[in-house]
Amino acid sequence: MFPLQSPKQNQILAALPAEDYARLLPYLESTFMSLGQVIYEPGASINHLYFPTTSIFAPVYGVENGTSVRLAIIGNEGLAGISALLGGGGMPGGVVVQSAGNAYRVKTNILKKEFDSRGKFQRLVLHYTQALITQTAQNAVCNRHHNIEQQLGRFLLMSLDRLSGNELQMTHEQIAIMLGVRRESVTQAALKLQTIGAIRYSRGHITVLDREELEDSVCECYAVVNNEYERLLPHRSLSDPAPATAKRCVSRELWTVN
Repeated sequence: MFPLQSPKQNQILAALPAEDYARLLPYLESTFMSLGQVIYEPGASINHLYFPTTSIFAPVYGVENGTSVRLAIIGNEGLAGISALLGGGGMPGGVVVQSAGNAYRVKTNILKKEFDSRGKFQRLVLHYTQALITQTAQNAVCNRHHNIEQQLGRFLLMSLDRLSGNELQMTHEQIAIMLGVRRESVTQAALKLQTIGAIRYSRGHITVLDREELEDSVCECYAVVNNEYERLLPHRSLSDPAPATAKRCVSRELWTVN
C-alpha cells in the first residue's frame, strides 16, 4: 500500500487530513533507530519528536540504585516526545529504542505550531496520550499481579501489533527490564509458552506457532489496552489476525536474541 519507507506507516501521520499531512511532509526526516539507542535523556530538552514506523520505543524510569523500569511501548500507533507539545518540556524519565527499525522525526517547534492550531493533529495526539496512559497503568498492574508467562505473552502480542513485519530483534536483558524480572525468568517463561504450543524457542529465536493459543494464555490486560486504543484511535487496527482457515498454521519468526 505504501512504499518501503513512508511516513504513513505511522498511524497518526496516516490519519491526518491531506492538507495537514502535506504541510508537515517537508519537515519529516527519516532516521534509523538502533537497538538500545537513547532518544531522550531524563530531564533533557526535547528538540525533535519521533514517529516510529518499523521501530518500537520504550519510556524508561530509573531509581538511585541504578535499576530502571519500562512500563509502556510506543510503536507505529504513536509518537515520542509528547510532553514538549503539552507544555511540559523535558521528562523525568528517558526514552530508548526497544526494537530497532525506522522512524521519522520533526523539530519540536514545527510540531508545536501544528499542535497549537487545534486541528486534527491535536485531537489525535490527545487521544493517543490518553491511550498511552492506559497502557502504562495497565502494564504496571499486570507486572504486579500476573505471572511471568502472562506478562511475556502480553509483551509479545503488543510487540507484534506494532510491527509491519514478523521479526523482532531484542535481547533477553531488554525484555527482562521491560517486565521488571530477572533474565532467567524470561527464558523460563518462554519455555513454558513453548510447552503449550504457542511458540517455539530455540537458539535465541521465538517463533509464534499459534497466535490464538498465545492470546488464550495472556491475562485480561492485553484486551483492556487494545480496547482503549481501538476506542480512542479508530483508524488503528491493533490486531489483524489471519483468517480462521489459516490462523492455526501461521508461523511467525518473532524474536532474535543476541
